Amino acid sequence: MIKNQFLFFVLVGFFCALIDILAAKVLVYFGIYYGVAVSIGFMIGLLANYVLHAKITFQAVSSRSTVTRFGVVVVINYAFTLLLSYFSVQITGDFLTGKLLSLPVVAVNGFLLSRYWVFK
Repeated sequence: MIKNQFLFFVLVGFFCALIDILAAKVLVYFGIYYGVAVSIGFMIGLLANYVLHAKITFQAVSSRSTVTRFGVVVVINYAFTLLLSYFSVQITGDFLTGKLLSLPVVAVNGFLLSRYWVFK
């Protein structure tokens, strides 16, 4: 059960990343400044991520507390990503290695916190 739920969690995350990117690309195509387009795309992807995980992955009732806890998880995962990217730059001179290494860390952390804290 937990293995299938984790796989679904990752697939939803991938789908939401595609929504994020597609929204940004469409907005840029229509002349929106890329910084604004990326920000809007990110927010749309994040909203889709929350809704899909709440309703489908964890079958939870949305509330102010789940939204707040979800936001905390986003900030924690962002910090992990920045930290690994920073160390990657210090060691290899390139941020991308750290960014890529952060993906499984963020996936596992996000899943565990979502399952046992955000949507419990």
